[in-house]
Amino acid sequence: MDIQLEKREVIDILEGTDDLSIILAVKKLLTKKKKDWWDDLTEAQKEEIKEGERQIERGEFVLYEDMMKKYR
Repeated sequence: MDIQLEKREVIDILEGTDDLSIILAVKKLLTKKKKDWWDDLTEAQKEEIKEGERQIERGEFVLYEDMMKKYR
């Protein structure tokens, strides 16, 4: 795949359209700030995850395979 060719094709398509919604959608896609999923969690969700990590550190967990053996 030639990245320069792909870029040129996208530019040509954009230059050939007068559809503002397409232009704005492409602009939004290309300028969208990368967002960390952690920032979208509530404080309660974050605390549950942190507690889960503490439980793992204390050895308070069951392996997935062991749980599946029990319930199969």
